[in-house]
Amino acid sequence: MKLSILGSTGSIGTQSLDVARLCGIEIKALCANKNVDIIEAQIREFHPEIAVMADEVAAKELKIKVADTGTKVLSGVDALNEAAALESADTVLNSLVGMIGLVPTVTAINAKKTIALANKETLVAGGDYVMALAKKMGVDILPVDSEHSAIFQCLQSKAPNNALKKLILTASGGPFFGYNKEQLKNVTAADALKHPNWDMGAKITIDSATMMNKGFEVIEAVHLFGISPDMIDVVVHRESIIHSMVEYADNSVIAQLGVPDMRVPIQYALTYPNRYQSPVKSLDLTDIAKLTFYKPDTEVFGCLEVCKKAIARGGLVPTAVNAANEVAVGLFLKGKIGFCDIEQIAFDAYESQKQVSYDSIQQVLDADKAARMAVLNKYN
Repeated sequence: MKLSILGSTGSIGTQSLDVARLCGIEIKALCANKNVDIIEAQIREFHPEIAVMADEVAAKELKIKVADTGTKVLSGVDALNEAAALESADTVLNSLVGMIGLVPTVTAINAKKTIALANKETLVAGGDYVMALAKKMGVDILPVDSEHSAIFQCLQSKAPNNALKKLILTASGGPFFGYNKEQLKNVTAADALKHPNWDMGAKITIDSATMMNKGFEVIEAVHLFGISPDMIDVVVHRESIIHSMVEYADNSVIAQLGVPDMRVPIQYALTYPNRYQSPVKSLDLTDIAKLTFYKPDTEVFGCLEVCKKAIARGGLVPTAVNAANEVAVGLFLKGKIGFCDIEQIAFDAYESQKQVSYDSIQQVLDADKAARMAVLNKYN
């Protein structure tokens, strides 16, 4: 395999390189925002053809630092697309955070690259277009997200489509499991960033705390697996050992289990359909001792319901909810709004998005921009 990694200095990107190191995967392109020190070390170890920095100042600094290597340093959004379509790579792992990841995914699909997808916004905001394009181009989209990877693995039994009863997405419940609305009014960004099980970036960690992340996963699952939203359940599983489940028509439930380590789903996406030795430790159920399950409290954590409503309407509605949430999370991290405001902002975007259907990526980008501006005009 010859791999381009979009977002190589983040949590998923660095763990992807752990997998590449173990499995002997050749790295052709690395892309990051502005962390020069980390990507310099990655360049010196993996010797990619190109390295892309979204930040132009960081790109100039990196270019000087790696002048003694054979790696070409590029900058800007256009360069991200160049990395996504790089002729020498056959697979693109997209672990960019935010809407910046959508267009490079489309670019990679048009270049007929296999997609290992960790960028949520690709399917949440543009799922109808992206999945149709992937089908047209004969491109596989392999999920990196632990929950979707678990479902994908559980579906490998090759049972006929009419045998599938429902998908069961598991959720950790985040740091505020058991809180009521009154308690949530006083939580801070520092509180919300303390995830009990996973080491993730700030934006995704906040989304986990609001359960918006799980709502987005419902939307993604609709697109990835071609099923209706009413065939997807969510259950809170605090231990994060069962990563998701599939229930069949005979009421058999197939689950995928493992320690909470993203290198397992990353490796499966990169080596599918094969399985190789993993850098992750084995699961010892006697150490875990018990597994617990709860219904999500959607009255307290309403973001999950907003997402279910959004995908039920479909089209550009999830696009607007995603955009509003991304801006709201940024405002919350800066202390400009409260934790509970995130849900209200997302719901306002759901109600405000009047146009539903779309047939171009430009319409997705326009809806995204309009929803962002609406939030900024009101709260910033």
